[in-house]
Amino acid sequence: MSGPAEDLHDWGVAELSRQLAERTVSSVEATRHLLQRAQSQHDLGAWLCIDADRALAQAEAADARRQAGESSPLLGVPIAHKDIFVTRDLPTTAGSKMLEGYRSPFDATVASRLSAAGTVTLGKLNCDEYAMGSANENSAYGLAHNPWDRKRVPGGSSGGSAAAVAARHIPAATGTDTGGSIRQPASFCGITGIKPTYGVCSRYGMIAFASSLDQAGPMARSAEDCALLLSAMSGFDERDATSAQRPPQDFLAAMTARRDGADAARPLAGLRIGLPKEFFPAALAADVDGAVRRALAELEKLGATLVDVSLPRTELSIPVYYIIAPAEASSNLSRFDGVRFGHRAEHYTDLLDMYRKSRAEGFGAEVKRRIMIGTYVLSHGYYDAYYLQAQKLRRMIADDFQSCFGNCDLIAGPVAPTVAWPIGDQDDDPVKAYLADIFTLPASLAGLPGMSLPAGFGEHGMPVGLQLIGNYFNEGLLLQTAHVFQQATDWHQRAPAMEQSA
Repeated sequence: MSGPAEDLHDWGVAELSRQLAERTVSSVEATRHLLQRAQSQHDLGAWLCIDADRALAQAEAADARRQAGESSPLLGVPIAHKDIFVTRDLPTTAGSKMLEGYRSPFDATVASRLSAAGTVTLGKLNCDEYAMGSANENSAYGLAHNPWDRKRVPGGSSGGSAAAVAARHIPAATGTDTGGSIRQPASFCGITGIKPTYGVCSRYGMIAFASSLDQAGPMARSAEDCALLLSAMSGFDERDATSAQRPPQDFLAAMTARRDGADAARPLAGLRIGLPKEFFPAALAADVDGAVRRALAELEKLGATLVDVSLPRTELSIPVYYIIAPAEASSNLSRFDGVRFGHRAEHYTDLLDMYRKSRAEGFGAEVKRRIMIGTYVLSHGYYDAYYLQAQKLRRMIADDFQSCFGNCDLIAGPVAPTVAWPIGDQDDDPVKAYLADIFTLPASLAGLPGMSLPAGFGEHGMPVGLQLIGNYFNEGLLLQTAHVFQQATDWHQRAPAMEQSA
């Protein structure tokens, strides 16, 4: 076996899997190459932990399994996990000082399933504290930078995952999406990411932000790569009460299935793509609008039919989400009290004082803000006025989608109103960051699958993503449409120019 190719880091999951199967490269060689790249670009801020010795040991074991005749597509493929998934052999912080030094006694289901599939885990990736944020500026361990322009944010909360994949440190990573935290950073960093239907991937061992919204998903170079990871990640888990009782699926087979009536020239023939007028408001940045519309024109060339639809409660998704999500966060984060695990204040007078000081010291400003909002809307006298009304509107938003799906198969539009903004641009106005989630929140509230795929570039050479939203458990159609688009375009193959740190 010859030495690893110099451009090995440009291989996605599918290509690396093929090279491993053909024995042109070993998992140890690939792992060592990617470790060196990640460590030499440490100033990107994408990583919170890298364990080279453990990764190389896993790679050696993967090579031995291949030598013995195993041929799993993910066997020996290096990845990394967003630091919201607990891992037994790596520290887990959720981007918070509250969990500094914490070691979980077990692995999250998503992590254990990918490990069983043979992946090699290089380490843990930066994220907004407890996944609360849209820019990765809320991490207690420093912010991550966008590889396309280090003065700009990578998006959040899965910003470290998006940055590491875009910078070619790893071919794929796990992420989580509560209100857009896979799709938005994927768009900002020019990679592909999918949030499956709520319940497709187990939440067991995924540190909870908003339990009725949080969902795990893969972030990678292409739809093909995402299909390979999602196949391993999905499936019913009896330890998760919100897990959908569906068996694991072969999303790669669903992605490559031939459509009825399709041919080589028009592989998307018969596909109806709905365009909600609310996803194309006057305030949408011109560069984003242009890139998305050119991508839609490409889908038309490939045989799809564009249909005008409406999601009339799109604007209401912001107040609905920022009532429901903080309310659930307030409840979920009450367990971090300094008693059982996590940060405990060093000096206190009594139990109540210990609670107060431990939480004041351990949580960051954004987490405290959302806990306060959530506690308020759940308090006596305000529950009916805020939380209950938000839940009613959430059902109406879900109903709006079902009305649309009577006229189309998928829904398309932008992921975010603008390209990635400069670091610190929204520090003085958190509401401005909340408003940036307007196109991703509706699908999250409805529990629908959605994905972002690279669709071009906007101002300052920054990536623009196209969002596709499907009906419940229709990930296969999403991946199939994205795959056809990516076979006809090369946006997903573009990489930022990266210089190695000293």
